[in-house]
Amino acid sequence: MGKIIFYEERNFQGRSYECMSDCADMSSYLSRCQSCRVESGCFMVYERPNFMGNQYFLRRGEYSDYMSMMGMSAGIRSCRMIPMHRGQFRMRIYERENFSGQMNELTDNCDNIQDRYRMSDCLSSQVMDGHWLLYEQPHFRGRMIYLRPGEYRSFRDLGVSGMRFMSMRRIMDMC
Repeated sequence: MGKIIFYEERNFQGRSYECMSDCADMSSYLSRCQSCRVESGCFMVYERPNFMGNQYFLRRGEYSDYMSMMGMSAGIRSCRMIPMHRGQFRMRIYERENFSGQMNELTDNCDNIQDRYRMSDCLSSQVMDGHWLLYEQPHFRGRMIYLRPGEYRSFRDLGVSGMRFMSMRRIMDMC
């Protein structure tokens, strides 16, 4: 079970909102959000409602001014708790949208799809087992998206158009 507390002001000041599950739109609880504290678990936070736009992975810790630290301009508008997964990890990545083009199956982290699979793009995915983070740059850097089990015919549907994903990491017991 995860728990995150959002604060309207930097340094954990102002009104707060405590959350222990997904929240599709935080605007009814806080007018803005400039700091947060993750007391347990892992969360993805999003710049737009309904889990859209730029997203950031947060694990247990304090984020006294994460807006400037992470470069968020609009603040947090939604969040998703990442459930802990025990067991296998399995994901198929596709070079093109709608599960077309070159396909590769991953069961562990991949720090560079270009080097490992000779893929220049990853534009769709099927996650069979586990929870994953996809990064726009090799070696787990740059903007990211969170994928849970399901089918992702086009990453544009997640509100991250124009991003290429070049590395993938499993979300394990690091929360």
